[in-house]
Amino acid sequence: MVDYPLIENHGLLGDLQTAALVTTDGTVDWLCMPRFDSPSVFGSLLDKDKGGHCTVRPLHPTYATKQLYLPDTAILVTRFMTEAGAGEVLDFMPVTGTTVTERHRLVRMVRCVRGSMTFEIVVAPRFDYGRQGHRLHITEHGAVFAAQDGSELTVHSVREPGDDRLLDVLTDLQNDLHLKLTLQAGEQRGLVLEWAADGPPREMRLAEYEQIFDDSVHYWRSWLGQSRYTGRWREAVERSAITLKLMTYAPSGALVAAPTAALPEQLGGERNWDYRFTWIRDASFSVYALLGLGFTEEATAFIQWLGDRVKERAGSEGDSGPLNIMYKVDGSSDLTEEILPHWEGYAGSAPVRIGNGAATQLQLDIYGEALDSICCAHRHGLQLGHRGWNALLTNLDWLTDHWDQPEEGLWETRGGREHFTYGRVMSWVAFDRALRLARSNGRPSDAARWESARDALYEQVMTKGWSENRQAFVQHYGSDVLDSSLLRMATVGFITPQDTMWASSLDAMEQELVSDSLVYRYNPEASPDGLRGSEGTFSLCTFMYVDALARAGRAERARLAFEKMLGYANHLGLYSEEIDPTGRQLGNFPQAFTHLALIDAAITLNESLNSH
Repeated sequence: MVDYPLIENHGLLGDLQTAALVTTDGTVDWLCMPRFDSPSVFGSLLDKDKGGHCTVRPLHPTYATKQLYLPDTAILVTRFMTEAGAGEVLDFMPVTGTTVTERHRLVRMVRCVRGSMTFEIVVAPRFDYGRQGHRLHITEHGAVFAAQDGSELTVHSVREPGDDRLLDVLTDLQNDLHLKLTLQAGEQRGLVLEWAADGPPREMRLAEYEQIFDDSVHYWRSWLGQSRYTGRWREAVERSAITLKLMTYAPSGALVAAPTAALPEQLGGERNWDYRFTWIRDASFSVYALLGLGFTEEATAFIQWLGDRVKERAGSEGDSGPLNIMYKVDGSSDLTEEILPHWEGYAGSAPVRIGNGAATQLQLDIYGEALDSICCAHRHGLQLGHRGWNALLTNLDWLTDHWDQPEEGLWETRGGREHFTYGRVMSWVAFDRALRLARSNGRPSDAARWESARDALYEQVMTKGWSENRQAFVQHYGSDVLDSSLLRMATVGFITPQDTMWASSLDAMEQELVSDSLVYRYNPEASPDGLRGSEGTFSLCTFMYVDALARAGRAERARLAFEKMLGYANHLGLYSEEIDPTGRQLGNFPQAFTHLALIDAAITLNESLNSH
């Protein structure tokens, strides 16, 4: 399937409530309004003909293109070069803040830096995943796209008075806006696309644009200035931090797993999931990464969000059930999965799914991740209050009664429940951390039951989770299948990194799941997961492998694997979910889990190298 950009050929923009992807040729092909999980306005990433886009590119038969971020910011610069001239498009979204708002802006500023250049500008929205038509109204200073449901996308012009450029307007039968803009060296003009504008299209002066631009630069550089990271790989770590910030919904502190939906784990396959939600697991990992870098405010916001979910599940009468594994960014839990049959999917990879049917799966490991993040926050002075502790007690009561049952597991398989070893390990973590918190704070607890459950989990994993045949811990009881999720066993303290059982497990995973430093989650042929097709190596697992090697005293091997993995980042330092055998990125992009694991691996490896 042609005419689709590579997944890695994108940059990420955002205003802390929603996000956009911009290709290396200046096309915004993914933008949902007014929130990460809202319907798309531009979605040509998932259907080149029906999805909608906003494109700014040279009217020239051939040109070279380069893309970079303005240093220490989330402002994207896409550069175009021809023999006649060179130009740039500066894209950013002014930060909205922590108050929920319908109003969002995307600034697209075009400038010529050498010679002269004529640009083609196309604004072609397709509201509600392309399911709604729209009307186009052109005014003296811009245009308004009005959807059938009343939603509006307003286009403002950025120019000086008396300048008739950006007025060479054409429309087509689909009510799209086509502009042509010719600039000489030193000139700049642009557009501001605004959702839920508070007035009609207007003419914005360059001085006003420059103030918005300067404010955005100041915001990002001030925010990044809080980082305490001074180790090796600072550029990769700080770009990952900015990327995670862009995927955080500021009003609640919730981190989405990715800002995209339905990007395939295998081209032409069915493993196309919606990741625009907050997983308890992924977001819990963010606490370690954020606190490790010094971003206390963001970690505090997420801990509060997590505490609210724990309290909700505890119930007003103290009647608890299992936590959901994921939620919407506002904490609601209706994630009904549906298919968009009118879209062909990225490069023909159907079905296109929105919502996520895995939301109600039973995954016992999330209790361990949640308790571990709360314990980590406690060590940094972010302590749990009385009501939060009582809610935690109720959830732990449920886990005490239900930990010894089959589940769907970390990878959200759809092939039936199993007794997954990782779920048992993380249930052990839940009880272990709860006991530590209770003792250090003098809180009331059911310590005897927790200790009994913790010890039973340990003995069970060491017997049923261990395969004498493989000389390794295995994916689930009764199997010989390896699983890279177990790379975290030493990280969470279930086993010491020097234990011979751990060393042989690490060796076994290296032989079967590691391919030239890249790591597979598991072998779906050996352990059917209920889905057709295969997948690439999982970038999260590669960084977990680096972490595990460093903890096991294999620092030089860890460093080589880490440096190789940095080479798989895209031109901006961003990672999707997976990497295929050709080095191409697959899956939703960028993926928070991958960038969180990068930060953790960098911190662990840096400390390991410093100690030798």
